Amino acid sequence: MKNKPKSATLSREFENFLSDMEEMLQQTATLGGDELAEAKDRIQERMAEAKEAASSISGDLARRARKAAKTANREAHEEPWKIIGAGAAVGLLLGLLLSRR
Repeated sequence: MKNKPKSATLSREFENFLSDMEEMLQQTATLGGDELAEAKDRIQERMAEAKEAASSISGDLARRARKAAKTANREAHEEPWKIIGAGAAVGLLLGLLLSRR
């Protein structure tokens, strides 16, 4: 899972979850009694698995975002002139683009 983008993994997990839910819903249409209770248990287990996968992925994304924010903060404090220069360059480009309208 480390080589695949987290968004692709989350998207695939969600698609698998929906597919499983549709299949289980179709299967439960003709069930009754104990069979229906077993199907309900399987659905709840699958939902718990999907929630755990989503939680794991969102936790990883949050850690990565915090790390990126710390890096950006450190860069801004260590070399503020780079940030000022980049901001000035973006402002100049936007000014040129907007003045051509």
